[in-house]
Amino acid sequence: MAKKTIQRFLPDHNTIKQHKFLQIFGRLLHDANLWHLNRRSARGAFSVGLFFAFIPVPFQMVLAAALAIPLRVNLPISVAVVWITNPLTMPPIFYCSYLVGTIALGQPEQHFAFEPSWQWFIESLTTIGPAFLVGSLICATAASLIGYFGIDLLWRRSVRKAWLNRHKKD
Repeated sequence: MAKKTIQRFLPDHNTIKQHKFLQIFGRLLHDANLWHLNRRSARGAFSVGLFFAFIPVPFQMVLAAALAIPLRVNLPISVAVVWITNPLTMPPIFYCSYLVGTIALGQPEQHFAFEPSWQWFIESLTTIGPAFLVGSLICATAASLIGYFGIDLLWRRSVRKAWLNRHKKD
């Protein structure tokens, strides 16, 4: 059941192979293990995707694909899960990451006003940057672990339920 549910939301593998940013991986995208959907590949893919969703860098999808390939986990899931942080969800997620970083570093929370300028970005690297980056790494690791074990639990539960339903029919 979990497998069918996940497959409904996944894009076609040919579409992903044709994506312009993923063309840098060339023939590596032809590994059949990147397209299989089983418990191992799904839990690893969710873990990879969630990790990079919380890392504040551009091209998160490419980074998720770059790690999914050597780990041989499901590539479409890894790339799709990164979109948890989208333009609507990114500000609250990254602000929470900043707050986690201030707690982890024992720093007081600094008030700031975002400005879409290069100068603001450079100045913020020294003021809020360390707390933000540490918080992002902590949140990325936590989300990755929760995703890994959460998908594993859901998958096992789904298989067990299907197995029990089959035996009830007999």
